Amino acid sequence: MKVIGIEEHYKLPAIGEEHHKEGQDSATALLKAAGYGSPGAEGEWPPGINDLGEGRIAAMDAAGVDMQILSHSVPGPETLDPAAAVELARRANDAVAAAIGQYPDRFRGFATLPMRDPAAAAAELERTVRDHGFVGALINGHVNGRYLDDTFFWPVFESAETLGVPIFLHPTIPPRPVIDAYYAGFDPKVSARLAGAGVGWHIDTGVHCLRLILGGVFDRFPRLQVIVGHHFEALSWMGWRTDYSFPTEQTGLKRTVKEYLRENFYGGILAGDFFTQEPGTMDPSWSLSFNAYLAMVNVIGIDRVVFTADYPYGNIGACRQFLDRMPIGEDDREKIAHRNAERLLRL
Repeated sequence: MKVIGIEEHYKLPAIGEEHHKEGQDSATALLKAAGYGSPGAEGEWPPGINDLGEGRIAAMDAAGVDMQILSHSVPGPETLDPAAAVELARRANDAVAAAIGQYPDRFRGFATLPMRDPAAAAAELERTVRDHGFVGALINGHVNGRYLDDTFFWPVFESAETLGVPIFLHPTIPPRPVIDAYYAGFDPKVSARLAGAGVGWHIDTGVHCLRLILGGVFDRFPRLQVIVGHHFEALSWMGWRTDYSFPTEQTGLKRTVKEYLRENFYGGILAGDFFTQEPGTMDPSWSLSFNAYLAMVNVIGIDRVVFTADYPYGNIGACRQFLDRMPIGEDDREKIAHRNAERLLRL
């Protein structure tokens, strides 16, 4: 069975260096404070994040993953000063283009974008799609507390809709006032995990998606498709509450929240995130992950679910086993593994 991983990450070290130079190390500091795993031989975290070559291919082969859609992890260039971000985004995308050129059957790319300059971001998305065959873009959440329902960012959505490619909305840490109010006050490691991968960035991403709906993004760009990972973040629970809380007579929107979720969003399955088990072994809580999958698929339908491993943060072998062991029909398994991704990304 062919398997395509949609949320598979890399880093360009120069982007992290620029974050440090500009004093924007909060995302890196929180991830380090959370204490997930150990750095690699060159100090990179997680191990393998900088590799776009043989090591990554070997991990994919061992797990049984045929293709990865490469995307830049947090911290990305979205929050950097545009003077530096435009060039760094181009360098990151060119690195992915080179990897695709070396392994054309194994890699595709989501563009990374300098979101503080929306015109430049839209142009970079067009360049990567037109010149290098990229299949969309990944944006790491809000931009210094400014969410993407702000019309300032809409040139990027216009470009994506025109090009016919999706946007992957990836989590980043919540704004600092939210962290201080909601997640602080515990052991530093506990607070860091609570604000990040434990709870905080999933809640923040779910709210962000609802802001896109309520802000009229999909009325203005009705063909735009947005992907969210981690079993649809918090949307599988938020959906039913917001569907009746925001009727069209109150929002002035053309459709209900439920209709936007089912017509403009895709969700990614995930099990084995953040080194929670030995390589190639299933997380003992995988049944909870399956329950999260059921909630997601009941909201958006099986034709909008794709496979993700969150490599190299996630355990790629365990995620592949999860896909094989899910008690679902083989037709649905094929849809999740590759058919939905092929349709969405026009592979």
